[in-house]
Amino acid sequence: MALLPLALSGCTQQSSTPNPGPSDPDDVETGPWDGSAQTLPERTDAIGQTAYSDCHYKLPPNTQVTACDDPSLFFDRSSCPSDAFNSLDSTGTYQIVTRTVSGLTYASFGLRIPSDGTPSTLFDGGRDVAFLGGIPQKEGTPLTQQQVGAGSFSFSMTFPWNPPRDFARSYLFAGCTRPEPDRINGCFALCSNGGIRSVGTFTAVRTHWGRGEAESGGGLTLVSETAAPLPQSGEVTVAKNHAYVVGLPTNNYSGGLAVFDVSDRAHPVLVKSLPFGNATPTYAVAARGDALYVGGFGRYGGGFLVYDISNPADPQPVGVQSSVGSLFVDGDRLYTTGGQGADVQVYDISTPLAPVLLQRVTPLVEGTTGPLGVSAWQGRLYVNHGVGGFLAFDVSNPTSFRQLGGYNFVNQYSNASVVGTFAGRTIAFEAGQGLNAHLRVLDVTDPNQMRLIGEHTLRSEFSINHLVLKGTRLYTTWFQEGVRVLDVSIPTQPHEVAFFNTYRETDTGRKGRTLEGASGIHVPGDGYVYVADTHRGLLIFNEP
Repeated sequence: MALLPLALSGCTQQSSTPNPGPSDPDDVETGPWDGSAQTLPERTDAIGQTAYSDCHYKLPPNTQVTACDDPSLFFDRSSCPSDAFNSLDSTGTYQIVTRTVSGLTYASFGLRIPSDGTPSTLFDGGRDVAFLGGIPQKEGTPLTQQQVGAGSFSFSMTFPWNPPRDFARSYLFAGCTRPEPDRINGCFALCSNGGIRSVGTFTAVRTHWGRGEAESGGGLTLVSETAAPLPQSGEVTVAKNHAYVVGLPTNNYSGGLAVFDVSDRAHPVLVKSLPFGNATPTYAVAARGDALYVGGFGRYGGGFLVYDISNPADPQPVGVQSSVGSLFVDGDRLYTTGGQGADVQVYDISTPLAPVLLQRVTPLVEGTTGPLGVSAWQGRLYVNHGVGGFLAFDVSNPTSFRQLGGYNFVNQYSNASVVGTFAGRTIAFEAGQGLNAHLRVLDVTDPNQMRLIGEHTLRSEFSINHLVLKGTRLYTTWFQEGVRVLDVSIPTQPHEVAFFNTYRETDTGRKGRTLEGASGIHVPGDGYVYVADTHRGLLIFNEP
């Protein structure tokens, strides 16, 4: 089965035209970029079909079994190194990816083994809306047995299934090798209705800081951290010395808006909390003048809210527009996605508190996801259309938009983008979401001939949610990889100059899911970086 994580909004923030040239004294090249770039081959986001481990299965699929919890009955692990797990911690969180013997499907899970003695649990790989076995799993599924620690990594779990198929499903995982200190590869079996349904391999990566990193580097210094009264913080914007944080949906689909006075960045003060109740998840937030736009209501009815923030500490609702999942403000225009159809809505916000719908743009592309994120630059609209790819439109004429071209490949899930001008070339920084997704640098000067000219990758299990371009610095929130700041003065060679690992296994509510950690980001140019972390709330950093 394929359990892809539900995409978050691909909200982006644009700045003025970047000045070409390196901004980091350690650049390996000197002088401004001349615009030349080699076209790179597209390697796609596919993760291949190679087994994670050399597993030998004692029992083939469809074999009847009485239980699915004893690795010695299912796997021959005699070739596994006997000392692979001698130094393994007995607690922690792991992101687990499975692959069947066919190599064509995978499922993603989060494993949480607490240090406080509470039961260990397995979660689906996305957000707090978990549907393991077809029913909501509010607090995850408890393990039925586990041997995790010095010498072993194995566990099993069983969960029920919805009627009329009234039978249980069980997973059994058994580690074999440890190719890296924070990664475990092994074998798994899926049992149901008294028999083996499927067997395959898995990889489990420890979700704490990767690559042996410290908490931070490059001068991205934490100024303050303030908890938000939200189930999960998702996106943030800043206006009038106030930070506005919106909440992502959880098991109860409860969203909300938290308002912080950030006049003293070292000591933010929560001044208002607006819970929206059930069936009202929030995915996006943006501001323009005295207006605050809060989006994300469309999946469950309603629309995006418009608030009057002439008194920034006390937002007052003034209207509801069509439903959205992401927002992008570009001058007097507001672009929204995720409404009732597979289109982008374009609003005139020259009067910010009274948006006027100009038209709807329906991308001509195959794929059922619809637009997830948008960005705009110099008369063009760029749409992240999930499996439909990355698309460009001419929006210079407000009454007649034209689709110009795009960038698409198999297994794409385009989620976020931001665009700027470098050495006279129009350069897009595009990010997908899902396994093996990463940052792509595209030359989109000719939208009919978009070219891949650069890439930046981290661990394949974690992907980017949000992008901000400020000058020659690209700010990203990379979920469990935290906040990453890249020097893109030479777009073909993006390289990291600062980072902060916001993810901590010990934070309340962490479960090891893919879409946990640094989520939203805003860099308004006031010397600070504002980040919404799903479980830590509002984080403010010095701008490096």
